[in-house]
Amino acid sequence: MTDIPTLERTLIGAVAAAADEAALEAVRVSALGKKGSVSELLKTLGAMTPEERREKGPLINGLRDRVNAAIAERKAKLEEKALAARLAAERVDVTLPLQEGPQTRGRIHPISQVIDELTAIFADMGFSIAEGPDIETDFYNFTALNFPAGHPARDMHDTFFLPPDDNGERKVLRTHTSPVQIRTMLGQKPPIRVIIPGRTYRCDSDQTHTPMFHQVEGLVIDKSSHIGHLKWILEEFCKAFFEVDQVKMRFRPSFFPFTEPSAEVDIQCSRKGGEIRFGEGDDWLEILGCGMVHPNVLRNCGLDPDAYQGFAWGMGIDRIAMLKYGMPDLRPFFEADVRWLSHYGFRPLDLPTLAGGLSS
Repeated sequence: MTDIPTLERTLIGAVAAAADEAALEAVRVSALGKKGSVSELLKTLGAMTPEERREKGPLINGLRDRVNAAIAERKAKLEEKALAARLAAERVDVTLPLQEGPQTRGRIHPISQVIDELTAIFADMGFSIAEGPDIETDFYNFTALNFPAGHPARDMHDTFFLPPDDNGERKVLRTHTSPVQIRTMLGQKPPIRVIIPGRTYRCDSDQTHTPMFHQVEGLVIDKSSHIGHLKWILEEFCKAFFEVDQVKMRFRPSFFPFTEPSAEVDIQCSRKGGEIRFGEGDDWLEILGCGMVHPNVLRNCGLDPDAYQGFAWGMGIDRIAMLKYGMPDLRPFFEADVRWLSHYGFRPLDLPTLAGGLSS
């Protein structure tokens, strides 16, 4: 019979010396495995006489139990040590900004954001959205809108003309979204209340102009609308879009072929400190053009100007985005720079609403 006290000291020492769980498992197998030293002792009990079994059984079973207890205790300490090491290695600095998940890591382009803001504001006023093609005929882009022959907008220096088609007609990349007004009036009976966001094209490029840009226009046609309604709509829009409680506006006489009378609209602002703030200050900034729809335009759409009247307005989406969000240059809007978009872009799940906030 092996010296049980000596074997116990050897095994308990090996358990205490185990540096990790793998080493501890090796000690367990060598002692309690099928061919382990303690297991071999347990096998000898069957060959003993009853007297020997009564004497040696408690000693061998006690050895097994004490080795098991030592292994369990050592395993708990090793697990605690490993956990402490892992916590130290994976410590989280709770003062750092929260890292965004893949669902929210992308950004909405400011143009898309502003279009959504416009839609939320005008939808609350009862407007629907109208759309049309980017490639237009001379009739929709110029003639129906009361542009006379020889108007500068018909010049190749201002407009992108396409090669002549089989009929000799030269279509154009639309210079404004106003052709959609014509299409709407030709395809829909009054009353009409629509806004028209979309891409437009002109031969121009500098810090505040690009060959392709975005406009939004509004059109109201019925039997009783007047310029007072126009002023109210624009004032409410500016207050909602720029998120100010009050705003002063001034209407300056101007000229557009498709409206009469026509006006340029300035909005009150402050330029102190190189920052533009609306609803305060003593400065003025032009933001859009507007007017009552010209009788000739109504006639071109089959509407009697003695029975129907209405008003329209238009503004650059890119321009009002620059004004609201402090962007100094228009060209980066179209450069696809991810760094610029990550700075000026908007979270994809923060949808603009009048109740929840347009730019929250």
